[in-house]
Amino acid sequence: MRNKKYLVLEDGTVFNGYAFGSDKEVVGEIVFNTAMTGYQETLSDPSYTGQIITFTYPLIGNYGINRDDFETLNPSLKAMVIRELCDYPSNFRNTASLDETLKSYDVPGIDGVDTRQLTRIIRQHGVLRAALINDASKIDATIASLKTTELPTDEVAQVSTKSPYISTGSDLRVVLIDFGKKENIVRELNLRGCDVTVMPYTTSAEEILRVQPDGVMLSNGPGNPEVVTEGIEMIKGILGKVPFFGICLGHQLFSLACGATTFKLKFGHRGANHPVKNLATGKIEITSQNHGYAVDADSIANTDLEITHIALNDGTVEGVKHKTLPAFSVQYHPEASPGPHDPNYLFDEFIDLMTNFKERAK
Repeated sequence: MRNKKYLVLEDGTVFNGYAFGSDKEVVGEIVFNTAMTGYQETLSDPSYTGQIITFTYPLIGNYGINRDDFETLNPSLKAMVIRELCDYPSNFRNTASLDETLKSYDVPGIDGVDTRQLTRIIRQHGVLRAALINDASKIDATIASLKTTELPTDEVAQVSTKSPYISTGSDLRVVLIDFGKKENIVRELNLRGCDVTVMPYTTSAEEILRVQPDGVMLSNGPGNPEVVTEGIEMIKGILGKVPFFGICLGHQLFSLACGATTFKLKFGHRGANHPVKNLATGKIEITSQNHGYAVDADSIANTDLEITHIALNDGTVEGVKHKTLPAFSVQYHPEASPGPHDPNYLFDEFIDLMTNFKERAK
């Protein structure tokens, strides 16, 4: 029989459940993800740094964990909340259970939670501070402390690479700025022959241009884009000098560098079925998303940006491009694994942008 564990929210709500993974107690921002598959990619996505993830799909762990689908080597989520844990996964690629995997990374989990009720609370009140604790006698003290707890704001610094490294290719040279990148960004670029140099988020524009890249990618990542001032200044320094493509946090930083503003969403967009409209083609793409901030549409009017994509669920900005320079970005994840793959073509557009820029420079 597994030990009891308690999920405590800052509004005083308490959920009883059963412990799996690590036994440690944690505090973080609680969010929900609506994807029906891909829990391994989700738990290893650096954009969830410092967050407690609630899965709305009721059964998690049924196909286990394999060594190939991790988006980072060291998951940085705070904890996992699920309705039902599968103790005996079945899949030909399975090498470990979810419980074993979380134990190995010292990440706690709780199952037996009414995740439907929990999701409704988050949707009504917005994201909340929450804690996973092992002792019911500490509930009242935990609620009191959560109301004044200040959560860290250095998430990007926690997950960005500390030194540059190369994923070798044979064609175009791309610098990928790591704000908390998913590994599949590198895979998608390598598949297209790109030689990828991954560099820290603190890298300056001068250091990037010294490498003489054909293009620069701005990765996804966690937290509030406004505090990543190094990235904003770097983008200003390379804008117009080299083509670039931003994803998620990279999209927000690009917009900030061009004079737009961002704001925090009530409960964010996290899932694999978000419809987005491409304004140029009129087509609807089903996308994977994971972000708690968005670009303010009204703030774009006084910039050199134009909106290229919008979310059909709430009308928020999902993509922008510069009106005169070779730079564009999207809020969602074209590199999404396990999918959907509707927006994967954006990597090809980036390749074309770099190739054309290179030809014109001759």
